[in-house]
Amino acid sequence: MLGYTIKRLIQMVIVLWAVSVIVFLMMSFTGDPVFMVVPIDATEAEIAQARRILGLDRSLLEQYFIFVGNMFQGDFGRSYVFREPALDLILERLPATLEIVIVAMAMSAVVAIPLGVYAGANPGRFSSRTIMSGSLLGISLPSFWVGMMLIFLFAVKWRIFPSSGRGDTVEILGTRWSIFTADGWSHVILPSLTLSLATMAILLRITRAGMMEVTRQDYMKFARAKGVSRRGVLYRHGLRNALIPVVTIFGLQLGDLIAFATITETIFAWPGLGKLLIDSIYRADRPVIVVYLMLVALIFVVINFLVDIVYTLIDPRITVK
Repeated sequence: MLGYTIKRLIQMVIVLWAVSVIVFLMMSFTGDPVFMVVPIDATEAEIAQARRILGLDRSLLEQYFIFVGNMFQGDFGRSYVFREPALDLILERLPATLEIVIVAMAMSAVVAIPLGVYAGANPGRFSSRTIMSGSLLGISLPSFWVGMMLIFLFAVKWRIFPSSGRGDTVEILGTRWSIFTADGWSHVILPSLTLSLATMAILLRITRAGMMEVTRQDYMKFARAKGVSRRGVLYRHGLRNALIPVVTIFGLQLGDLIAFATITETIFAWPGLGKLLIDSIYRADRPVIVVYLMLVALIFVVINFLVDIVYTLIDPRITVK
């Protein structure tokens, strides 16, 4: 396991290095940031001075090495719009995104896995076909439409939940969270539900497919013949062996929701990473975009590593090399 961990850590470093090159080149050819920091009526001398301060008068290779050196020190530059360190802005917004993503993934797992087990164990029943039809609907509906419908029904028509904002927050260990307040929870529900529907449908279909596969295995029949209850056979023997693809999809969806919750956060005016990214793209705020992309890359490589470790916990027959 130690050798495998070292190998994966080296792979993670290589991936992050490749991402840093791509991000740097992409940002270098998408406009001149000098005009974001100088006044509209700036003179040529002022523009040249700003270019020197930002290091843009150096060669591309020199700029890259400076970029990497600063990145190792946690310095990604200052936001052109907010005039604050870009990393601090990202870390300030990260808890808000994590809140709706964690709640969305919890909703998805709690609903999708039991329904997937039921549908896989009883594929011919009308209720199972109804569940699968509902999952297809969940995959097909675009998140922006789902969000607007939830706002219309639960916020405008029935007035059960608020339509936007994060609500009251409480500071815990220097970070502000809304899921620890009643008002915060009322604001979390709708955006989390919007995010969860597609993931719920995907997990349900993957769980069903896995259960349909394992229920045909001999060990399931032997367990039933030995007197194990049907529930025990399905959840203790069947589900555990069907969880490998479910864990894979769960990990990928977790990273995907953290990285690409932009539409949902925009619809619900949720002050998370997605909304910050959209605002930064509109204003060409390069330092914030760079931190966001590097953070997303780090999240994905870490999640993939953790998923591989979880494989061995679910099925000890799997060996890591």
